[in-house]
Amino acid sequence: MYSSSAAIRGAVKTGVAFVGAAALLLTGCSSDDGDGPETPSGSASQQPKEKDPFWVNPDTNASEQVQKFKNEDKSSDAELIKKIAEQPTGQWIIPETAQEQARGFTEAATEADREAVLVLYNIPHRDCNQFSKGGAADGDEYRTFIDEVAKGIEDRKATVILEPDALLHLVDGCTPQEFHEERYDLLKGAIDKLHTLKNTKVYIDGGNPGAAQPDSFWEPLKWAGIDKADGFAVNVSNFYTTEESIDFGKKLSEKVGNKPFVIDTSRNGNGTYKADEKDLWCNPPGRALGEIPSVDTADESVDAYLWIKRPGESDGECRGGPKAGEWWPEYALELAKNAK
Repeated sequence: MYSSSAAIRGAVKTGVAFVGAAALLLTGCSSDDGDGPETPSGSASQQPKEKDPFWVNPDTNASEQVQKFKNEDKSSDAELIKKIAEQPTGQWIIPETAQEQARGFTEAATEADREAVLVLYNIPHRDCNQFSKGGAADGDEYRTFIDEVAKGIEDRKATVILEPDALLHLVDGCTPQEFHEERYDLLKGAIDKLHTLKNTKVYIDGGNPGAAQPDSFWEPLKWAGIDKADGFAVNVSNFYTTEESIDFGKKLSEKVGNKPFVIDTSRNGNGTYKADEKDLWCNPPGRALGEIPSVDTADESVDAYLWIKRPGESDGECRGGPKAGEWWPEYALELAKNAK
């Protein structure tokens, strides 16, 4: 069982991930008074910039679902899904159109006077043959992918979450030893490349409270180049509470030069699933949306709460869910109903 597992990866969305820069920009842009772009869903207004500088994508599965429920006269369900549609979430970059996506998302965010959150999930041999197995064919292909992303971002503002679980699966032994040295080299190279972009922040995934102890994670973070990164990410696609994540992150931060970190709060409102079952990370029932994305956090070590995993997208084909990354409206409704 891999606590932070395939779920995530799922967020490499099938179907609606990218509509192109032109389509994104045609939706219009928001101003500082909070007015958002006009879209078919009507759910694209930006959040107040001082606490939430991150871009709300007007074209997501959640925003489409809002409109669908409205068309079906399910107003209460539409209001619940708006809790998801109106928040900024991570944009998981698809390798085949990496440059175009990175450009389109960051241009649209700039037009809205906000900052895009991009997730890069394409490391070779990713996810240990689980629901989101795959990634780049080899190191050269991965380096090209990073180059394409960098060309797309240019000097626009972006927060990049680098390779969920890539280090965790080295620490827990899931990734064969023969691939470890190359993975460290690729992660370090990615940080070096993205570090050259003047308005890009890079946070490499740093695990979660249930996957590994801080003592087992700090050396891998250093070998992967944390010294040049802006920080690390905690609880990506997982369910550990914000308090647990802060405690884990602070202990890890002390060992890597007091680097700050961000926390994925997308689905941690009720904490982790407690049951005597396997794969507790995969579409667990009874979970809830967590703290909304914000730079106004409970601890100075935490740069932001982010919704890195997009709430409502499946962790994989478990507990009745569709394929990893596919939209699952019933699960989205449960997350929203349970939100405090």
